[in-house]
Amino acid sequence: MYPLLDTIHSPADLRRLPRPQLARLAQELRAYLLESVSRTGGHLSSNLGTVELTVALHYVFDTPDDRLVWDVGHQTYPHKILTGRRDRMHTLRQLGGLSGFPRRDESEYDTFGTAHSSTSISAALGMALAAKQKGEQRHAVAIIGDGAMSAGMAFEALNNAGVSDCRLLVVLNDNDMSISPPVGALNRYLAQLMSGQFYAAAKSVGKQVLKNAPPLFELAKRLESHAKGMVVPATLFENFGFNYIGPIDGHDLDSLIPTLENIKHLKGPQFLHVVTKKGQGYQLAEADPIAYHGPGKFDPAVGLTKPATPPKPTFTQVFGRWLCDMAEQDKRLVAITPAMREGSGMVEFHQRFPERYHDVGIAEQHAVTFAAGMACEGLKPVVAIYSTFLQRGYDQLVHDVALQNLPVVFALDRAGLVGADGATHAGVYDIPFIRCIPNMALACPADENECRQLLSTAYAQNHPVAVRYPRGAGAGVPMQAGLEGLPYAKGEIREQGQGVAILAFGTLLYPALEAARKLGITVVNMRWAKPLDTELLLQVAASHQALVTVEEGALMGGAGSAVSEALAQAGLSTPVLHLGLPDEFIEHGDPAKLLAAQGLDAAGIEASVLARFGDLAPLRAGKSQLKSVA
Repeated sequence: MYPLLDTIHSPADLRRLPRPQLARLAQELRAYLLESVSRTGGHLSSNLGTVELTVALHYVFDTPDDRLVWDVGHQTYPHKILTGRRDRMHTLRQLGGLSGFPRRDESEYDTFGTAHSSTSISAALGMALAAKQKGEQRHAVAIIGDGAMSAGMAFEALNNAGVSDCRLLVVLNDNDMSISPPVGALNRYLAQLMSGQFYAAAKSVGKQVLKNAPPLFELAKRLESHAKGMVVPATLFENFGFNYIGPIDGHDLDSLIPTLENIKHLKGPQFLHVVTKKGQGYQLAEADPIAYHGPGKFDPAVGLTKPATPPKPTFTQVFGRWLCDMAEQDKRLVAITPAMREGSGMVEFHQRFPERYHDVGIAEQHAVTFAAGMACEGLKPVVAIYSTFLQRGYDQLVHDVALQNLPVVFALDRAGLVGADGATHAGVYDIPFIRCIPNMALACPADENECRQLLSTAYAQNHPVAVRYPRGAGAGVPMQAGLEGLPYAKGEIREQGQGVAILAFGTLLYPALEAARKLGITVVNMRWAKPLDTELLLQVAASHQALVTVEEGALMGGAGSAVSEALAQAGLSTPVLHLGLPDEFIEHGDPAKLLAAQGLDAAGIEASVLARFGDLAPLRAGKSQLKSVA
């Protein structure tokens, strides 16, 4: 089925092909990509759109000696296939398999690990200047999408690169479609002309009108370089110090390859603007690139279908419903997202409350401070942001929100392990990095109903509160219809036993309950990582011989650490076993298997309790026979 693609085991094989065969190779690559992703799931639309661009870059540049840095990296499947990993594509995003993003330890062609946006220009500039310092004549190429160009970091890098004399090429992949619909003045500016037809037509008409008036014609020519900045993005990037080229058709190899070959011989930083189409070559993805951004397994002949039985609502959907319900009740509510409308469950809110919905683009720092400004004026901002992306706005969280004690609610989606997306997207650090900030509070709902209730509790506070919840569905607990909250900073005893008490934070309450019922021990649903329910904690510590903390987050500085700190402050020496995520990055894979591998399923919790405390009978009788800790 793939006679040309079968001959490509590395970019060196690609570069040996006659140029007329590249179009056929691109067709086979696109067909194989669709077949492969439909079997494994993964990012599709973005990869279909970069087939020709990937072929052209590897054909023209001497990779891996020349460095390609892919921004975000969810458009690198064609790159993986052409760089010797085709035989492993069936393992994509699975435990022990290929990553869905570039990784330096996976291939020498993955020159920089990426998954968060807007880092490529900074990294490529660093590589280009390092090559210059070492006297190496290599090129560094950053491939960045129009959505990622909305982030401040990209412009910080452009500002630095423009005064650097090095072999740097920035390729703007302009597909007019980020994960959520692109927003902002820059995007509108870039989209004004797409293929440059308006400027070309205007220039042609001007020449026809003025050719019979030589003095005016010469004046127009002298003004042309200034005037064109009104209709093309050239002036914007040239003012940064780049030589701007484009826009050109990113699916036309006959345009891409000669242009890239010419750019190789130009001096100084270059900026190439290419226009592509997400989902190119697969009609269903072209028509709905957002739906096909990251599909699961599907039949390419049929496309995406709805499951026969409605699945349990995800935590993201629970948040989306709560947001709309609370907005109906309180007109002060405004919702903010950094370019993750779909991922954060805000489509319905956007449709119903467009004047109170704010997508600020891929700009997490701005999103947080923007919310702070709204809170200063008496509004009630709710920032929907992935846990891993709040890391990018940490200084603003401290300086602009917490320091001023502003009532901003942070809905932290994707808390804990995230499965196929892996370590770059896992929200495992939010408990440590939030609980150390004064004025901040952090709730950890155990199920869907608690998520709704604790969001209401958070919204009612007059200071910043974050509510963390995982990707996917919960235990399937029915949700209340109203907007009543739960008591602030209060937990509950969910299972009464003896000897040992498990203190559960978040959705690991349910495997903890399963383990505790086999062991005959107590389970406490703590609900809040900060402030702790110290009254309940001390009550439980006084009536049990040992405690176990369970959390789907980093152990170092996490909720378990908070428990130990509180016990120490109270002068108690109750033994505590901490269960959570170790001081290492957890790879991609099936979420249930990942949790089991870390001992955070019911069987793992039970085994850890028995391994640490041995025979529980003496503990139930109030006699301590604890094993020493190695």
